[in-house]
Amino acid sequence: MAAKLKKGDKVVVLAGKDKGQTGTILSVDPKAGRAVVEGVNMAIRHTRQSQQSQGGRIPQPMPIDLSNLAMTDKNGKATRVGFRTEGDRKVRYAKTTGDAIDA
Repeated sequence: MAAKLKKGDKVVVLAGKDKGQTGTILSVDPKAGRAVVEGVNMAIRHTRQSQQSQGGRIPQPMPIDLSNLAMTDKNGKATRVGFRTEGDRKVRYAKTTGDAIDA
């Protein structure tokens, strides 16, 4: 099945403790069905100090299930993603507005 959400997409959280928050997808794991979203599902990681970085309690975004995410359209509202062919290309588009996402 084609990937409806990709790295760099603006998404909104539909369910869970971060419901309503928006962010940009940093990475996607299609096999596990999870994605890491900037500023969403934050957890505190305790790291040891090294020569390159300061140690301490560092907040880090954790993966969230793809079913709890929805793409945002140009108005900032949650929308479903559809596919259509334009010429010889398969293009993702927002179902609420009909605008192409991958232009």
